[in-house]
Amino acid sequence: MQTKRLNSWLEKLAPDYPLMIAGPCSAETEEQVLKTARGLIDKRIQVFRAGVWKPRTRPGNFEGHGKKALPWLKKVKEETGMKIAIEIANAKHAGLALQYDIDIFWIGARTSVNPFAVQEIADAIKGSNKIILIKNPVNPDLSLWIGAVERFYKVGITKLGVIHRGFSSFRPGIYRNEPNWQIALDFKNRFPNIPMILDPSHICGRRDCIYDMAQMGLDLQYQGFMIEAHYNPEEAWSDAKQQVSPETLLQIIDRLCIRKQQFKDPQAIDKLAFYRSQIDRLDDELLKLLSERMQIAQEIGRIKKKRSVAVLQSNRWTEIIQKAVDKGRNLDLSEKFVNQIFKAIHQESIEKQERIFREK
Repeated sequence: MQTKRLNSWLEKLAPDYPLMIAGPCSAETEEQVLKTARGLIDKRIQVFRAGVWKPRTRPGNFEGHGKKALPWLKKVKEETGMKIAIEIANAKHAGLALQYDIDIFWIGARTSVNPFAVQEIADAIKGSNKIILIKNPVNPDLSLWIGAVERFYKVGITKLGVIHRGFSSFRPGIYRNEPNWQIALDFKNRFPNIPMILDPSHICGRRDCIYDMAQMGLDLQYQGFMIEAHYNPEEAWSDAKQQVSPETLLQIIDRLCIRKQQFKDPQAIDKLAFYRSQIDRLDDELLKLLSERMQIAQEIGRIKKKRSVAVLQSNRWTEIIQKAVDKGRNLDLSEKFVNQIFKAIHQESIEKQERIFREK
């Protein structure tokens, strides 16, 4: 995928960096949409967003007004001059969005996980010259995310961007959706010319950490944000906890700081070089230790094979992980971090032992 010209739309829309997309989770009433939009009139907010069709996890929740809400958004565009963005989940939505001249379509996390739905939408809007933003799939799958982008690119759509909104997890954590930063950063490294937008609202799931998450996005060189704002967040019909008022959003924007990407102070550069050399040395030692550990795991695999003992020993794994978490806590390492590291090590050990079992 040639991506050199995929960010030209962003330069035109937000020449003063970063792009800011804001508006309510759901378009509830015409009054609510217009009142919120009027509170967001600011040169630093270029796009107004609102959910017209709302894919809810369980039936019975408010699923949006659909076509009925599209004229409300047209009024927002006429009155405020902001571009309009909505989520579309199928070809019918795409056709109606085109009919009402919506400027930006985003593909939600529940849709981007489905290649058939993505292809249907891509075919429905090819030739439209619209801006398409693809949210990461709900599950942490980089290939699926890339594949969704490629489907639009292959039908001739070049005004493309992606939205990092976090990934679902079966374990409750401090965030509504786990950021899994490395997946998004891997995407950015592979496709540096595709704009990456951060959705702090869906990652956080609550309004009190929106600023910190957005600042982190700036530090990681994200090119824009999608933040949910409602003129009366507490009374919102959906996702009330993660929406902020227009006044609060403007305060967040005021506080955001674009930090330098490079050191200029010679003394700081020298210190940085020293600490980086230490990290490089420790990384080498870590790799050597991991290699030694895997060699031992292979020897254990040979003993298991000889005595027809199963590779996976659940009790032993539980003992290892609990001991590691306890020791990690005393070393100021989070339980989540230790779990992730040791699960990866355990998986690699299992794969090496299974290879031994397959040997003839």
